[in-house]
Amino acid sequence: MSFKDTLSDLLERVPGSIGAILADWEGEAVDQVSSRMDEFEMKVIGAHKGIILANMRKAMRDLDSDDLQEIIVTTEKTQTLIIPITSDYYLVLTLQKDASFGRAQFEARKTVLALRAEIA
Repeated sequence: MSFKDTLSDLLERVPGSIGAILADWEGEAVDQVSSRMDEFEMKVIGAHKGIILANMRKAMRDLDSDDLQEIIVTTEKTQTLIIPITSDYYLVLTLQKDASFGRAQFEARKTVLALRAEIA
Protein backbone atom coordinates (compact mmCIF):
# COMPACT_ATOMS: atom_id res chain seq x y z
CA MET A 1 0.00 0.00 0.00
CA SER A 2 1.34 3.47 -0.81
CA PHE A 3 2.03 6.03 1.91
CA LYS A 4 -0.82 8.19 0.58
CA ASP A 5 -3.22 5.23 0.77
CA THR A 6 -2.12 4.47 4.33
CA LEU A 7 -2.65 8.11 5.35
CA SER A 8 -6.01 8.26 3.55
CA ASP A 9 -7.15 5.15 5.41
CA LEU A 10 -6.22 6.84 8.68
CA LEU A 11 -8.34 9.89 7.86
CA GLU A 12 -11.27 7.66 6.92
CA ARG A 13 -11.07 5.84 10.27
CA VAL A 14 -10.92 9.02 12.36
CA PRO A 15 -14.03 11.22 12.30
CA GLY A 16 -13.07 14.87 12.64
CA SER A 17 -9.61 14.42 11.16
CA ILE A 18 -8.27 17.33 9.13
CA GLY A 19 -5.05 15.95 7.70
CA ALA A 20 -2.16 13.54 8.10
CA ILE A 21 1.47 13.94 7.11
CA LEU A 22 4.38 11.53 6.86
CA ALA A 23 7.54 13.63 7.16
CA ASP A 24 11.26 13.01 7.38
CA TRP A 25 13.67 14.19 10.08
CA GLU A 26 14.27 17.47 8.22
CA GLY A 27 10.55 18.31 8.27
CA GLU A 28 10.07 17.59 4.57
CA ALA A 29 6.72 16.02 3.73
CA VAL A 30 7.13 12.57 2.22
CA ASP A 31 3.38 12.37 1.64
CA GLN A 32 0.27 13.99 3.02
CA VAL A 33 -3.50 13.91 2.72
CA SER A 34 -6.08 16.41 3.87
CA SER A 35 -9.80 16.83 3.68
CA ARG A 36 -9.76 20.52 4.65
CA MET A 37 -6.35 22.11 4.05
CA ASP A 38 -4.34 22.83 0.95
CA GLU A 39 -1.06 21.03 0.29
CA PHE A 40 1.18 23.98 1.18
CA GLU A 41 -0.53 24.53 4.53
CA MET A 42 -0.16 20.84 5.36
CA LYS A 43 3.55 20.93 4.52
CA VAL A 44 4.06 23.96 6.79
CA ILE A 45 2.29 22.16 9.64
CA GLY A 46 4.46 19.08 9.09
CA ALA A 47 7.66 21.12 9.16
CA HIS A 48 6.59 23.06 12.25
CA LYS A 49 5.66 19.91 14.14
CA GLY A 50 9.02 18.45 13.12
CA ILE A 51 10.74 21.32 14.93
CA ILE A 52 8.68 20.54 18.04
CA LEU A 53 9.63 16.87 17.78
CA ALA A 54 13.33 17.67 17.36
CA ASN A 55 13.27 19.97 20.39
CA MET A 56 11.49 17.35 22.49
CA ARG A 57 13.97 14.66 21.43
CA LYS A 58 16.84 16.94 22.48
CA ALA A 59 15.17 17.60 25.83
CA MET A 60 14.66 13.87 26.35
CA ARG A 61 18.35 13.18 25.57
CA ASP A 62 19.34 15.89 28.04
CA LEU A 63 17.28 14.01 30.64
CA ASP A 64 18.99 10.71 29.71
CA SER A 65 15.81 9.34 28.17
CA ASP A 66 15.22 8.48 24.55
CA ASP A 67 11.78 6.96 24.70
CA LEU A 68 9.67 9.79 23.26
CA GLN A 69 6.52 8.08 22.06
CA GLU A 70 4.16 10.90 21.11
CA ILE A 71 3.47 14.60 21.47
CA ILE A 72 0.02 16.17 21.72
CA VAL A 73 -0.52 19.82 20.80
CA THR A 74 -3.92 21.31 21.58
CA THR A 75 -5.02 24.75 20.40
CA GLU A 76 -8.30 26.62 20.45
CA LYS A 77 -9.44 24.96 17.21
CA THR A 78 -7.38 21.81 16.71
CA GLN A 79 -5.65 18.85 18.31
CA THR A 80 -2.45 17.54 16.76
CA LEU A 81 -0.73 14.24 17.45
CA ILE A 82 2.95 13.81 16.55
CA ILE A 83 4.31 10.26 16.66
CA PRO A 84 7.86 9.21 15.72
CA ILE A 85 7.83 6.27 13.32
CA THR A 86 11.59 5.74 13.24
CA SER A 87 14.46 8.06 14.10
CA ASP A 88 14.12 9.47 10.57
CA TYR A 89 10.34 9.71 10.05
CA TYR A 90 7.26 10.85 11.95
CA LEU A 91 3.49 11.03 11.56
CA VAL A 92 1.44 14.17 12.19
CA LEU A 93 -2.34 13.84 12.54
CA THR A 94 -4.39 17.02 12.89
CA LEU A 95 -7.96 16.91 14.19
CA GLN A 96 -10.84 19.22 14.85
CA LYS A 97 -10.96 20.26 18.50
CA ASP A 98 -14.13 18.23 19.14
CA ALA A 99 -12.87 15.01 17.50
CA SER A 100 -12.51 11.88 19.62
CA PHE A 101 -8.86 12.05 20.60
CA GLY A 102 -8.77 8.53 22.04
CA ARG A 103 -9.99 7.07 18.76
CA ALA A 104 -7.50 9.19 16.81
CA GLN A 105 -4.64 8.11 19.05
CA PHE A 106 -5.55 4.43 18.68
CA GLU A 107 -5.82 4.64 14.88
CA ALA A 108 -2.64 6.73 14.58
CA ARG A 109 -0.69 4.16 16.56
CA LYS A 110 -1.92 1.41 14.21
CA THR A 111 -0.91 3.56 11.24
CA VAL A 112 2.56 4.10 12.70
CA LEU A 113 3.05 0.33 12.89
CA ALA A 114 1.98 -0.03 9.25
CA LEU A 115 4.23 2.83 8.12
CA ARG A 116 7.16 1.43 10.11
CA ALA A 117 6.75 -1.88 8.27
CA GLU A 118 6.56 -0.10 4.89
CA ILE A 119 9.63 2.04 5.60
CA ALA A 120 11.78 -0.81 6.94
